[in-house]
Amino acid sequence: MSEMRRLDPILLEVLWNRLISVVEEQARALMRTSFTSVVREAGDLSAGVFDRRGRMVAQAVTGTPGHVNAMATSVHHFLREIPAENLQEGDALVTNNPWQASGHLNDFTVITPIFRDGALIAYFGNCCHALDVGGRGLGADARQVYEEGLFVPVTHLFRCGEPNEELFRLIRANVRAPFEVIGDLYAQAGSNDLGGARLLEMVEEFNLGDIEALSEEVCSRSESAMREAIQALPDGVYENEAYTDGFDQPIKLVVSIHVEGDEMHVDYSGSSPQSERGINVVLNYTAAYTTFGVKCAISPEVPNNAGSFRPLHVSAPEGCILNARHPAPVGARHIIGHFLPGVIHGALARAAPEKVLAEGSDSLWNTQITGYKKDGEPFTYVFFSGGGMGARPTEDGLSATAFPSGIRGVPAEVIENISPVIMHRRELRPDSEGPGRYRGGFGQEMEIGVRGDSGWNLSAMYDRTRFPARGMRGGLPGAVGSVRTASGEPLHPKRQQRIAGGERVVLSLPGGGGYGSPLERDPELVARDVDDGLVSVERAREVYGVVLKEGGHPGTFIVDVEASTHLREDMKPASGA
Repeated sequence: MSEMRRLDPILLEVLWNRLISVVEEQARALMRTSFTSVVREAGDLSAGVFDRRGRMVAQAVTGTPGHVNAMATSVHHFLREIPAENLQEGDALVTNNPWQASGHLNDFTVITPIFRDGALIAYFGNCCHALDVGGRGLGADARQVYEEGLFVPVTHLFRCGEPNEELFRLIRANVRAPFEVIGDLYAQAGSNDLGGARLLEMVEEFNLGDIEALSEEVCSRSESAMREAIQALPDGVYENEAYTDGFDQPIKLVVSIHVEGDEMHVDYSGSSPQSERGINVVLNYTAAYTTFGVKCAISPEVPNNAGSFRPLHVSAPEGCILNARHPAPVGARHIIGHFLPGVIHGALARAAPEKVLAEGSDSLWNTQITGYKKDGEPFTYVFFSGGGMGARPTEDGLSATAFPSGIRGVPAEVIENISPVIMHRRELRPDSEGPGRYRGGFGQEMEIGVRGDSGWNLSAMYDRTRFPARGMRGGLPGAVGSVRTASGEPLHPKRQQRIAGGERVVLSLPGGGGYGSPLERDPELVARDVDDGLVSVERAREVYGVVLKEGGHPGTFIVDVEASTHLREDMKPASGA
C-alpha cells in the first residue's frame, strides 16, 4: 500500500483505466463466445476482478447489478468451500447456489484463480444466465427450490485445465438445452482465462508483483467517496412502502433508511413474509439491488467495488419476501428484487429529491416459451423485455428500457432466426407514459406466436399489472401492464400456461411514472409526442392541458397557444398545481 501511495495520480489513473479495460475485455469475450442470445444479445451477465482476499476491485461496465453486486459478495463462499491453498493453476470453480450467488438456479457463477510464478495473485469471476437448468423451467410456479432445476454447490468446473466430466455429464442429463448450457460454461471459463492473461500482462508491464496495493488504494478511495456522499445527506430516517402484484396476492415492500454521519443502514422490516411461490428474494440479491439503488441516487460516479459497499448495511428479517429461507422457491426472484431501487428512491426523495427517479415499470418482463419445432424436435427459448423507465428530475424517462437491470431487448430478427418464436408485432405503447413535467417512458406492446400448429407453453414472469408506477412531485402514474391472448382471453402474469396451436399472445408492458405536474410540461414536447403517435390528442388536452390544431402537413399538429394557456389556468385548481 505504501508503494501505491507514492505513485503520482496520473499513473494511478492509468492503472485504473487499464484494469477497467481488462474486465471489459473479459465481459466482451463472454458475450462474443456465448451460445445464447440471453448473454450474447441481451447482456445478462457480469464480470469482475478480485484481489487475493476475495474483494471485488473492478467490474466491467457490461453487466447487470443483480449479477455483479451479488458476485461481489460471493467469492468468500467459494474460498470457504475450497480454500485458496487447495487451488492450482488451471482450476475454475462454479456454483448456482441462489443463497451464495445471484439468487436463482439459472445463474451460474464461475471463479478462476490467477497465478504468477506459482503464486496466486487474483481471481476473475463472471456470472451469466443459463438458458435452462431443468426442473419446471424458468418461472414462478414452483413451491420449493428443488423443483426449479439442478442445484450445483461450489464445485470444480475445471481442474488443472481439464474439464470436470462428471459434472458436465450431470448437467447435460438435466437440462433441456445441453448444447447451449455447456457451451456457455466453457465460454465463462474462457472469459476468465482471457481476463487473467490480460491482468498478468498489466502486472508485468508495470512491475506490480500483484494487485494488492492497487486494490487497497482503489477500494479505500471508493469507500471515502461513498462516505462523503452519505455524509452530504441530512441525518435522519427515511421511509417508504410500495406494493407489487405478488403471485396471487399483493406483496408489500417496506424500507427504512437510517442515515447517521457517513454510514447508511437500510432495513426492510415490515415487508411481506416469504411466498409459497417462486417470487422470493435471497438476502444477497436484496443487498445487490439495494446498493445499486443507493449508488444511482447519491454517488453514480463512484466505482463499484468492495470499498463502495462498506458504508452500506442491508438487513431484512429472515423469512420475509426479501430474505427467504431455504428451500423457498426463488426462480423469478427478479420480479420483486427489481422493485428495490424504486423503493429506495421513494424513501430518499425527502432527502435528495433532485437525485431520484419516479417509479418505473421496474420488474423485467421475462418470457420462457417451450414446445416443439415443426420437425418434432423440442425447443426452449427465453427473452427479456422492458417497460417504461420513471421520469428523471430534469429529463423524460426512457421508453422500453429495462431499468434497473440494464438488460437489452433481443432484436426480433435474432429471436426468429434461432427459435420458432415469431414476433408478429413490437411497438411502443401509446398513452402508457406517466404524465408529468417530465413524462415517464412508454411501455411496449408485443404480439408473439410460434411457428406450426402445435400448442406451446408460456411461462410468464410479469408484474405491474395491478399497481402502476407512481409519479413523483405531482407526476402521474404510468399505465399498468397486461397479458392476454390475441383472441382476448386474459392470462395469468406469473403462471406456466398452455397456449393453443396458432394462437398468439399479446404483452402490454407498463409505463413509467412522471416527475412534476403535467401542466408544466413544454407544450411543444406534448405536440411532438402526439406527432409521433405516442400520445393521443385527447390525452394531450385532458391531462397535459395542451390544445392542438392540425399542422401544415396531414397527421401533424401545432400548439394552439392561447387555448392551451386558458385551459391550463382552468385546470390548475383541480390538479392542485
